[in-house]
Amino acid sequence: MCTREQQLGDVLCFLHHTEEELSQKQDPSLLQTLCTGSYLDVQKTVAWFSMQVATIWRATHRAHLYNVKVLPSSRSWKLQLTDASSGEKVHVELLFGLQQGNLDLFLSSQNAEAIFMPSTTWPQSCAAAERKYFQYVARTARPNSCHLSCLRLFAHILVDMSFSTYAIKTLVLHLLAIIPLEDWRRRHFLSRLENLLRYLQYCLNDKLLNHFLLGNESMPDEVVLPPAFRTASPLNLFQHLEQDPEAHSRA
Repeated sequence: MCTREQQLGDVLCFLHHTEEELSQKQDPSLLQTLCTGSYLDVQKTVAWFSMQVATIWRATHRAHLYNVKVLPSSRSWKLQLTDASSGEKVHVELLFGLQQGNLDLFLSSQNAEAIFMPSTTWPQSCAAAERKYFQYVARTARPNSCHLSCLRLFAHILVDMSFSTYAIKTLVLHLLAIIPLEDWRRRHFLSRLENLLRYLQYCLNDKLLNHFLLGNESMPDEVVLPPAFRTASPLNLFQHLEQDPEAHSRA
């Protein structure tokens, strides 16, 4: 906003003018619409986006084909599309994110594991960086690689057994870095599933599953991370099992 104020003069910088000045000299802006104080507010962003989509959807040429219902959600935008002719329903969830500079890291509107999270808190997400690593594997591996099939099946089997999909994805990422990519062909599918189960058992016994990106100095250069990420101490995703013997026993 500073740059625009200096170059065009049609707005005032949010940070360097008081709220009184802003309200006196210009119309209500996105600062009031999207922010609480000087902080971007997740819930206000979701509400604003929902209003925009509702207005735009009515003007699209497919509006008559689907009935649209916005589902209640405070930190993401959830939509139910119902086919007007068949009654088939499709659910869409959209998360909001702010890229950190030119890095493959985002501040995300997703829920974190905190019991209470203020609406102005945006937890850091590594999803884009992990996606780029999967794309790197897809280009490096053979066309008949089974790693994504392993991930989908493994997640489907274990997701109702108190394992998060993120932990399952992390298991697959670690094994992709350990096992040569030529050994992920379709004929190795059952062997790789067995590796995943054994690796999970090993991690549970030690109550240790390290975050894939933190402390990983062997990441390809195309995954853009801050230097501190590569040299950081590993983060244990199973640390809660050390503190909760009953949860560890169930796992």
